[in-house]
Amino acid sequence: MATRRIGIIVNGATGRMGYRQHLVRSLLAIQEQGGVELADGDRLLPDLLLVGRNEEKLRGVAEKHGLTRWTTDVDEALANPDYEVYFDALVTNLRVANLKKAIAAGKAIYTEKPTAETFEDALELARLAKQAGVVNGVVHDKLYLPGLLKLRRLIDSGFFGEILSVRGEFGYWVYEGDWQSAQRPSWNYRAEDGGGIVADMFPHWNYVIEELFGRIEDVYAQTATHIGKRWDEKGQEYTATADDAAYGVFRLEGGAVVQMNSSWDVRVHRDELVEFQVDGTKGSAVVGLHGAHIQPREATPKPVWNPDVKDPHNYYDDWIEVPDNAGPDGFDNGFKVQWEDFLRHYEGSKTGGPAYPFDFLSGARGVRLAEAGLTSSAEGRRIALDPLTEV
Repeated sequence: MATRRIGIIVNGATGRMGYRQHLVRSLLAIQEQGGVELADGDRLLPDLLLVGRNEEKLRGVAEKHGLTRWTTDVDEALANPDYEVYFDALVTNLRVANLKKAIAAGKAIYTEKPTAETFEDALELARLAKQAGVVNGVVHDKLYLPGLLKLRRLIDSGFFGEILSVRGEFGYWVYEGDWQSAQRPSWNYRAEDGGGIVADMFPHWNYVIEELFGRIEDVYAQTATHIGKRWDEKGQEYTATADDAAYGVFRLEGGAVVQMNSSWDVRVHRDELVEFQVDGTKGSAVVGLHGAHIQPREATPKPVWNPDVKDPHNYYDDWIEVPDNAGPDGFDNGFKVQWEDFLRHYEGSKTGGPAYPFDFLSGARGVRLAEAGLTSSAEGRRIALDPLTEV
């Protein structure tokens, strides 16, 4: 079987996500394994062209990993016919202009989320990509993680019966940056730079809810900027203008309710940084990014409320751990697996294969949910969301 080269432009290769998750843990890992295996047994081997704004950092990354092709000129990269896929991991406020250039250049496109700062721009990108006929995809990494793969299995098996509700807790304490450095970049806390936990996390919650539980019919949210002063990467104090916490309620088609708390101001008292409790008529599950525990109806205890007496029952003991059942090598990195999935879809599209499901329109629905969440908080009302399946 043959090994075929595929040229990929990686824009934002020196950034936190672009470097760590997409370059090192995904694309370079795919190179090291000899490429992506296709249905016919051939392998697709990425050939990378790095793009970034800082020449010194870009050169350092390239030299560290033995890569020879890099440039600070995105237009030069897009004009190169040897590189047919464009990937974008830039900060959000730079993304739309670059994605439009990639569409105009006829590149297949894979991008981090959110695709844009506004729903209007995100929808325009979906329209432009459709008109140009370019294959396009948006990172939906959470769906490829072990915990949510286990949750998918539980749903598909009928374990829950009718799903009634989902309660999600996401977050951790991000240091302000004065006496300990912050774990997130300062732009995350400036609305003028595209920051905010709603813009960052609601697009994630949209595709997780949409793919696992159903379409979101409406949203009610309350946002907050709990910590108003932070310190940036240079130790300079600045005013936080973006939301750092959001408390959302999403009603789904069919009647299920999802409650999702997201915060960068919460100290963790749970097994993982994000957990979902799914309750159904036949059973419940508590699922993180990796672990999953279940409690079927037949094994559910019968608590009795009596606040005057200390309850001796250990409720954690009533839950059963879900096994990995993932083969001898276990689960692979979620970002890497989605890269492989996208590249297979792209290659298949050349011979009439199915469209990639997590496309710009899916990304636009995520941006819409974030925008609706902010509007809901500002106006104190529930925001309805009509179906959005075509542009």
